[in-house]
Parts: sequence; C-alpha cells; structure tokens
Amino acid sequence: MVRVRPLLLLLCFVAVSRPVPAQPQAPPALSDVLQRAGAYVVAFQYQLAGIVAEERYVQDADIPAQKPLMFFRHEHRELRSDLLLIKPPTVKDWIQFRDVFEVDRMPVRDRDERLLKLLVDPTATGNARIERILDEGARYNVGTIQRNINVPVVPLLYLNPGNQKRFKFKRASNRTPAMAGAVPASMPPAGVFRVDAEVWVIEYEEKDRPTFIRTTARRSFPSKGRFWIEPDTGRVLMSELILENRELRATIGVSYQSEPLLGFLVPIEMRERYEGRRDKTRIEGVATYGRFRQFQVNTNETFSIKR
Repeated sequence: MVRVRPLLLLLCFVAVSRPVPAQPQAPPALSDVLQRAGAYVVAFQYQLAGIVAEERYVQDADIPAQKPLMFFRHEHRELRSDLLLIKPPTVKDWIQFRDVFEVDRMPVRDRDERLLKLLVDPTATGNARIERILDEGARYNVGTIQRNINVPVVPLLYLNPGNQKRFKFKRASNRTPAMAGAVPASMPPAGVFRVDAEVWVIEYEEKDRPTFIRTTARRSFPSKGRFWIEPDTGRVLMSELILENRELRATIGVSYQSEPLLGFLVPIEMRERYEGRRDKTRIEGVATYGRFRQFQVNTNETFSIKR
C-alpha cells in the first residue's frame, strides 16, 4: 500500500494539471472583412498620396494582319515614369497619374509643361479632368486597343466604403491568380504572385450601372475579379481586374508588398493582358515599382518631386 499511494497521487496530479484545449475561434464574417478592407483602403490612399514611385513598364503587342497585303506587326515599348496618386478638386475618388519621362530610352521633351498644365488647369472639372489625367498616362501605350485603366490602384477604388454597395462579393475557393502564367521572354518571370494560406480570396462583380469603367463609346463595361485580403487587418496583398465583352478580354493583376522605408504596403508589380476577340490582337505588359519618395504641389501652383 505504501508504494501505490505515490503513484496514485501522481496520476491525480497529472490529470488535474492537464491544460484545457483552446476553443477554435469562428472565422470572421465576410461583411467584417470587407469593412476592414474598406478602412484599410481609405488609410492607404492618404498614405500613398504623399509618395511618388518610379515605374519601369514594358509592353509588347502582336497585331495580326487585318486585310490583304497587310502584315503581322509586333510592337515593343519600354517606359520609365513617375507614378503618383492625386485627388484633383471636384473629383470624388483618388486618381493614379503616370508621368512618363522616358520612352524607349529617350527623354520626353515636353513633360514639365504638360504636367503643370494638367494639374493646375482651372478649366478642367469633374469627369473631364479625370479623362485628361488618365489619357495623358496612356499616350504611349502600344497596340490597337485603347486603354487608360493600366494603373495599379484602379481596383482598390471598388473597396472604398462608399463604392462597395455597387458590387457583389463572395469568398472564392480558387486561389490561383490569372496572371501567374507564362509571359513574353522580354519580361520578368511571374514570381511575385504568391500568398499565404490564411489570406482570404474574395471575388467581386459589378452590378450597378453606369459602371466605373466604360468603353470609348461610353457604354458600361462591368468589372469582375478577386482580391487577396488579410481577414484580420483588411490589408490587400493582391488585386485582379477582369473586363470581358464581345470585343475584348482584359486582365490586370497587381501585387503589393511592404516597403520598409514607408512602413506600409505599396504596389510592387502590375501584369496585364489584353486580347481582341475579333482582330486577335494580343497585348502583354509588366510594370515594376521602386524608388519610393515624396512629392508635393506647392500653393503657388508649382509642381516638384523630391529626388
């Protein structure tokens, strides 16, 4: 009996001291994640508004012959630009502006004059100002497909709290980015688009009309795509924008990563593909971003970038 008691006491002690397993936490509701993402995007826009990034942008276009005696064309272009986020007067949403300063390694001569006129022109208001800013950034695009949506933060506008009601959102099971496939040999490999398993992938589809993006004929062109979002913080790690109708299919993927000097996520790469349904035109592009620094517009209506 003397030898058994210590064993019994020891077993009783172990049983009492065993930790109680933690109860698994229920995942957040989709509405909560979207609310966090909306708050994150608002803060992100104000943070990025004081920053300019240098963009290196490569575009390739394959244009098949459309008529007899015409030939297949391949166009290649390399751009260097300053990319900045601005909010002009009378405009509701932020706009990302591409200030091209080098085309195929040749400097753009009239850059300063055009930029100053564009930013401080008092005659341009509302939609007219938006179109001027976007068209200016698109003036050097290659190919026959007109486009001015090829800037990284366009899909983030959809997550703004005031804009979310225009879209239908749902959690997606497909986690593979559409732009993760092969790209032309002249472009970097698609290695940026990798995400952690805990990140939520959320699909969106635009329901309201008129849509954010429209054709050159002013017709609605609804957006759809996905966001890769951290559910606890609302941070957007990747975005995907898809536009599709009888004439065109466009896909734009943007990857974000932390910038140590700034302390928040910034766009680090954008990949795009445009496919003409009728003329079989195909355009591929990739843009990378670096040299993040401050810019300012002074009260005396002069524009300067801190280099």
